[in-house]
Amino acid sequence: MGVFDKLFGGGKKVSKETLETRGEHMPDLKIPVDEKFTIYFKKNGGKFIYCEDDLEISEALQNIVSENDWQQHFFYTLDPRLENRFASEKIQFTKNQKESDIFFTTCEHLIAHNGSILVCSNQIKEKKLDELPSNLIVFATTSQLVDSISEALKVIKEKYRKNIPNNITTLKHFQPTPENKNDFLSYGSASKNVYLLLLEDY
Repeated sequence: MGVFDKLFGGGKKVSKETLETRGEHMPDLKIPVDEKFTIYFKKNGGKFIYCEDDLEISEALQNIVSENDWQQHFFYTLDPRLENRFASEKIQFTKNQKESDIFFTTCEHLIAHNGSILVCSNQIKEKKLDELPSNLIVFATTSQLVDSISEALKVIKEKYRKNIPNNITTLKHFQPTPENKNDFLSYGSASKNVYLLLLEDY
């Protein structure tokens, strides 16, 4: 089974023509959430890297650094778990945003319905999206995939109960693509250069 077969669950594939000719407000196609997320995330302009294990995550992260010449750049993060997990990588972390144009973060959920990334105060504290650096690297796992925002909020409510985090928001508008450059809904939004490192954990 290939990587994408595994990612997409080996389900029935939807033709490119069908995906491209459907209007944005038409009912969702009945496809697996992982495939749906990938389609919309890429349509939004995000860069998607699927990894089966920690070794592939490490290789993907080093490739991102090399591709962008970020060897001498600090990675700004607000999540100490990332510093611990990637301590063995050749990455310099900082908690001072002024020292970096790269934000390295986790997320709460990946929303398949529109290819967005849901974050909250656990990842960004009280910052607004437009206050964050223009380059984002998001580390997530396949178990964080959900179909809709309402489903994500339900999981958050059950998970945190009386300590529900605040500043819950979704990151959706990435770099312009031929498909989304004329989307008036993205005007005025914080456009980011987003890499998603997605680790298989099922």
